[in-house]
Amino acid sequence: MARVPPVDPPYSDEVLASFRKLMPPGMEPLRLFRTLAHNPRVLRRIQRGGLLDPGSISTRLRELVILRTCARCRADYEWGVHAALFAGPAGFSERELAALAQAESPVDTFTADEDRLALRLADALHERARIDDALWRALTGAFDSAQLLELVTLAGLYHAVSFIVNVTGVEDEPWSLSPARAVAGGG
Repeated sequence: MARVPPVDPPYSDEVLASFRKLMPPGMEPLRLFRTLAHNPRVLRRIQRGGLLDPGSISTRLRELVILRTCARCRADYEWGVHAALFAGPAGFSERELAALAQAESPVDTFTADEDRLALRLADALHERARIDDALWRALTGAFDSAQLLELVTLAGLYHAVSFIVNVTGVEDEPWSLSPARAVAGGG
């Protein structure tokens, strides 16, 4: 049961405007956003900082960092939403998605150097809130400054989102994927 229940319609004009910017036409607002609607200012800030628009990195790299961060934070709600909406566009196999759902390092599941570096970055930031010089050298050999800033920012943003969903108890969307079922091979 949610500690902070989602706001139900009718929504204020301010909240409706945020939902329209956050959600594709015809899709109901996510429970996370409806929970944040208790504080329209926070909802607006989350809306502005999402980084789901086309950026300097691929959808695949973006989702690797997000899913890994959410798995490490045990933010099943957010992991499930991103897995359901973006695993296909990111090109994840079932095996890769299952690996991303686990707390153990999934690096060995991935063969592309960029994938492995993004996962190592997400793990290092989760564990220590910093990275060592060796990882930095490897990252700068694969990514430019804009990409590095985006990857680090994503990890930070999704730590914040993980805190929100875990503390408020946002309940799963009916269509989201379960990390436990992904590990078991059932999505």
